[in-house]
Amino acid sequence: MTPGDGFAGQVAAAWRKAAAARARAERAEKSAQRYEAWAAETGHTPHIDLAAALRRSAACHRSSADLQEAFARRVAAWGQGPGERPRFMSGVAEVCGAESVALTLVDARNSQLAVAASGEPARAAQDLEFMLGEGPSRDATTHRGLVFASGEAIETRWPCFGPALTALGVREVAAAPLDTAASSRCLGALAVFDPRPGLVGSRAFDDVVGALTRLVLCDPDADPELYGGTDHRDSVQQAAGMVSVHVGCRVDDALALIKARAFTRGVPLDALSRAIVAGDLTFTREGPS
Repeated sequence: MTPGDGFAGQVAAAWRKAAAARARAERAEKSAQRYEAWAAETGHTPHIDLAAALRRSAACHRSSADLQEAFARRVAAWGQGPGERPRFMSGVAEVCGAESVALTLVDARNSQLAVAASGEPARAAQDLEFMLGEGPSRDATTHRGLVFASGEAIETRWPCFGPALTALGVREVAAAPLDTAASSRCLGALAVFDPRPGLVGSRAFDDVVGALTRLVLCDPDADPELYGGTDHRDSVQQAAGMVSVHVGCRVDDALALIKARAFTRGVPLDALSRAIVAGDLTFTREGPS
């Protein structure tokens, strides 16, 4: 679904997906109960293991329903009123009890392919990671494990990214990989900024990450665009191609030039890229003009 489908269509789709997820959760719970009953009768360990797996699946489905419902409520309340339409990730932030959250999708080299953020400072934080090449989401995808830092540890762990992140007012950050057993690599990461106490490392957080990975992104009827809230950084890639031609360098080097320019000037990366694409800013061998 795209933004052109209208907010009413998005609300209806979110409620429909939430209802389907809750129905799947109920079926999984009933199946788990049957296996538990059989285990009690027979003492077979495999039945216990299957029941546990089904209960985990049910929890994941319920979390998916929570995410869809949170998004539906926010968009319905917004209606066609003033301000920006709520993004799907704002519902994720609500469920997590966090100030803001961001989801990143990465390629085989763990470079950002796309980002979906609930708002600021999550979007600014992901731009910083993209520009500086370090940060919690990058660590989570590289090492395929949970990352957490707070206070001074943020600046110690990420010497370039850390001070810039704390300057945004962030006091704590956590990131978890979007990982599946069926994939040989990590799909991306969920970063949570200033999460509520006790969230990180909890079963509830694991369920949210699992829901985003398997049900929102990987299911046959999933919506990787997250109702139009996913940014594929098309303008950045287009700008890198243009700078590559003007300067006579590789696209990767051109992208590095754009990132450096945006960071040193304190300009949003997308805004700078759009200026390049529009011809308002050009790069030559002598530098930007």
